[in-house]
Amino acid sequence: MNKHEKILGFDPNGVALEGANIYGLPFTADESEIVILPVPWEVTVSYRGGTASGPAAILEASAQVDLFDADVPEAWKAGIHLLEPDADIAETSKELRDRAEKHIESLSAGEEIAGEDVLQSINEACRNLNFQVEEKAGEWLDKGKILGLLGGDHSTPLGFMHALAKRHSDFGILQLDAHCDLRNAYEGFEFSHASIMYNALKIPQVSKLVQVGIRDYCQAEADIINESNGRVIAFFDDRLKYERYEGKTWKDQVAEIISNLPQNVYVSFDIDGLDPKLCPNTGTPVAGGMEYHEAVYLLKTLAFSGKTIIGFDLNEVAPGEDEWDANVGARLLFKLCVFAGISKRIFAD
Repeated sequence: MNKHEKILGFDPNGVALEGANIYGLPFTADESEIVILPVPWEVTVSYRGGTASGPAAILEASAQVDLFDADVPEAWKAGIHLLEPDADIAETSKELRDRAEKHIESLSAGEEIAGEDVLQSINEACRNLNFQVEEKAGEWLDKGKILGLLGGDHSTPLGFMHALAKRHSDFGILQLDAHCDLRNAYEGFEFSHASIMYNALKIPQVSKLVQVGIRDYCQAEADIINESNGRVIAFFDDRLKYERYEGKTWKDQVAEIISNLPQNVYVSFDIDGLDPKLCPNTGTPVAGGMEYHEAVYLLKTLAFSGKTIIGFDLNEVAPGEDEWDANVGARLLFKLCVFAGISKRIFAD
């Protein structure tokens, strides 16, 4: 059965069938315009774990997401496909997470930390993960797919960014996050989840980093922003809130955010950028943050701005005792897919 036949035989109003791909869709990766790469990895998380289970939890929760989208009612016909997770990545993450936790506990207790061999082995494994992600991302980008990455912790998309850098001479990153993630080798981990944007700025093709929702950061990170000569612009959560209390609209703030981005934009969405009531089990929740529709409005405005979303990630979704976090994550992921598709003009008029 080809894609056209699958579309004709699929009921978008029906119940998602057990064992179907994400959102209950019937398409293969090759048939889909949008491909999602899951990376179940959380070796360097510094507070609470669980993000490695994010991709599986979102897949399960996605069965409850209706496929009708007001902006593109038949967006599902383009096809969204979640690739099979790499079992070796998940197993390595689990094994190294135990060693990383002991190292972090020693740091917190002020005790003698683990030997250099522990840090070296973890850093090397993270470096290998980056190579794997870069290779896999490049494979699907070269097939002309819109690619999204689903973590895992926020360290996971670095390889994806490198793959994009080999295919774009210039792009900006729109980061929705509670944290700057500009720490240099946080806790000794070169590729820490708290260091993703520090490492991203080492990529020459990343001309701009625009951060939104930031509300938890250290002096060293503030210095990087202030000394970046405009390469890094942070829209701190308190500033955004105070401006609105005094009459500025979210529409005007969003216009300012988007005006700072270049033509090509990579969206990096750490779910803790949202108010923690929407993601209570994420690894490092912080009071404040965006409402769901505030974030969606920002992404929608970007999609219709004429700029191009060249890729995206969603990270730090950690399921708890229920599926609330994954439910929110599944809906955000669907919106990211739709808005990336709009910006790439893949939908028929």
